[in-house]
Amino acid sequence: MEKAKIYAPSVLRIGLALVFLWFGTDQLMNNQAWTAYIPQSVIDISNLSATTLVYVNGIFEIVFGTLLLLGLLTRFTAFVLALHMLDITYVVGFDSIGVRDFGLSIAAIAVWLYGADLLTLDRFIRGKVQP
Repeated sequence: MEKAKIYAPSVLRIGLALVFLWFGTDQLMNNQAWTAYIPQSVIDISNLSATTLVYVNGIFEIVFGTLLLLGLLTRFTAFVLALHMLDITYVVGFDSIGVRDFGLSIAAIAVWLYGADLLTLDRFIRGKVQP
């Protein structure tokens, strides 16, 4: 198992990316199920409907989830997703959903801190494909 440790950051990044891709896709496919999670204050500030906000969030999570999955702009992407999740955690509060989202925030921070892992396109593009 010692040799497998080099893949731990990749597994974290890919797993986190798949979570964002799942949530983003579900928001686009089942939009109405997600509108109840949009606080009225966010609707009032943005002047957008809950439906539109869910679509925008879904597209955001798919775009950034894809970047994270591919390992493109890894640090930037993880940082943006961490901020996104911290904001959601703050808005939702510390109930069972908020605690889960806090965990995702910490996972994104870990990816941000680590940066490009062994299996990222960032690393491949820079020519650093050796562990």
